[in-house]
Amino acid sequence: MSSVLYDTPGPRAKRRNVVLSVVFVLLLALAIWWVWQKMDDKGQLKWALWQPFTTSEAWTTYLLPGLGNTLKAAALAMVIALPLGALFGIARMSDHAWVRIPAAWIVEFFRAIPVLLLMLFANEFYVRSTGVGSDERPLYAVVTGLVLYNASVLAEVVRAGVLALPKGQTEAAYAIGLRKGQTMTGILLPQAVTVMLPTIVSQLVVIVKDTALGGVMLQFTELLTARGTLAANYANVIPSFVVVGVVFILLNLVLTTFASWLEKRLRRSKRGTGAVLGAEDVSDLNAAEISGTFATGAGGANA
Repeated sequence: MSSVLYDTPGPRAKRRNVVLSVVFVLLLALAIWWVWQKMDDKGQLKWALWQPFTTSEAWTTYLLPGLGNTLKAAALAMVIALPLGALFGIARMSDHAWVRIPAAWIVEFFRAIPVLLLMLFANEFYVRSTGVGSDERPLYAVVTGLVLYNASVLAEVVRAGVLALPKGQTEAAYAIGLRKGQTMTGILLPQAVTVMLPTIVSQLVVIVKDTALGGVMLQFTELLTARGTLAANYANVIPSFVVVGVVFILLNLVLTTFASWLEKRLRRSKRGTGAVLGAEDVSDLNAAEISGTFATGAGGANA
C-alpha cells in the first residue's frame, strides 16, 4: 500500500531488491569464509586455544571479575549522568539568562572534550588533590570522565526531546494556569521520555563500551583488561578478543531489548487507561448522557 512517505515497489523494484539481498548474503558468506580460512591458516581455531573458556577458572578468575567492574562503573555513571543530564537540559531552556547561559557553557565545554581526556584529567586530579586510594582511584576516574561527558550529551538529548513536542502542549498548560516548572515536570517531560528513549539507550550503550578506555589507560581492571591477563596466561589472544566481543554484544543486546520493551510499554500506557466497560456500564453512561441532554435542553427552554 502506497502512502505519502512510502511507495509500494513494483515488479522491477521487487526483483532488484531480491537480487541485491542475494548478493549481500553471498558477499557476507564469502567474508565469513575468508576470515575463517585466515584464522585456520594461522592456527587460531585449534581447540587448545578455545578450551579454557569451557572451564570455570577462566571465568571466575578473570572474565567475571572484570565484567563486574565494567557493570559497576557503567551503572554508577548511568545513575549519576541521567539526572545530571536532565537537570542541565532543563536549565538550558530556562527563561533566566543567569541559569541558561552557564548551563550552555558547561554542556558545550564537556561535550567538546574527548571522554578519555576527561578520565586522564580526573585521575590526575584525584592523585594530586584528594586522598583517594590507589585501589579506588581508577574507578573514580573512569566514572567521573563518563559522567562529565555523557551528562553533557544527555542534556542535549533532553533539550531536543522537549523542544520536539508540539508548542500547543505548553500553551495549553499555561492556559489552565500551570507554571513553567509544573508544565515541564508534569506534561512535557513525561511525553518527551518516549521520544528520547532510543537516543538515551544508545548513549547508555556508549557508556558501557567506554569503560574499556579506563582499562587501557588507567589500569582499571574491567573486562578488556581481564581479557589481557587471561590471554597472557593461556596464549590465546584472538580467541579472547572474540569471546569478550561476544560478551559486550550480549550485554548491550540485553540493554537495548529492555529499552525496547519499556518503550512499547510506555507507548501502550499512553493510549488509554486499559479499563474495560461492561454492557451495564455502557447503558448507565448512555442513560446519564441522555438525562444530561434533556436537562440542558429544559434549562435552555426555561431561559
